Amino acid sequence: MDGGRTLMHDWQHLRVLLLDMDGVLWRGEQPLGDLPRLFQRIASLNLRVALVTNNATRTPAQYVAKLQRFGVTFPATHIFGSAQAAVAALQQRFPQGAGVYLIGEEGLARAVQEAGFRLTEGNAQAVVVALDRHLTYEKLRRATVLIRQGALFIGTNPDRTYPTPEGLVPGAGAILAAVEAATDTAPWVVGKPAPLLFQLAMGRLDVRPEETLVVGDRLETDILGGQQAGCATALVLSGVTSEAQAKAAEVQPDLIVPDLEHLLSWLETQRRHPGQHIAQ
Repeated sequence: MDGGRTLMHDWQHLRVLLLDMDGVLWRGEQPLGDLPRLFQRIASLNLRVALVTNNATRTPAQYVAKLQRFGVTFPATHIFGSAQAAVAALQQRFPQGAGVYLIGEEGLARAVQEAGFRLTEGNAQAVVVALDRHLTYEKLRRATVLIRQGALFIGTNPDRTYPTPEGLVPGAGAILAAVEAATDTAPWVVGKPAPLLFQLAMGRLDVRPEETLVVGDRLETDILGGQQAGCATALVLSGVTSEAQAKAAEVQPDLIVPDLEHLLSWLETQRRHPGQHIAQ
């Protein structure tokens, strides 16, 4: 497989793939490859899958519907987004019924409400900031006032951009930067690269980190987060990271491949011929 490289790892113990979605499975509404066939190949390797994304705009049910449009049937219980990580963080710090102000979209609002927290624009104990494609100055102003009054500042994820068919566009990290600049307060970021999302997924699938491969397109979130969770990591070049950027980065994955299809081909080779490396 030209253009890839791998570090040493015992791939024979691999049981689970934790896949990012944007930049790995699709870019916007454009699938990256024949997704039904790719999931069939994963099953043929006797591997289980969870989907782990920093995107908090959609609910698991909405991701299930998107996957179905691409011809893939997938359980909502195996989809983990940064909205769930934000809920876990709120549950650590506050009782049910606590007031929360949100900058975000439906996926985040629904997750927070279903966990028993109260959405409010005043007297909030926490402010949770995520990607919001309907962001206004008023939302930024309200978040700033609440945080300066003492509300806990939680960020779902630090992704400054995310890939679309027309190129990179602003992500949650860009909004976090604006709120941080206005409040002089750094957020508690609960999504990747924090290990919480990976830990939630591994707990659901009952696997250990050494049995898990994290697959993503971002070094600073997917790969670093996977490493902090104790997992092997694979970087795909189908999203935001180029091969040159990957080779020059301080964070180095166990494996660099062009896309998910090439990764599965390599794993199939490993099952047949353990220890074979990818040519540089």
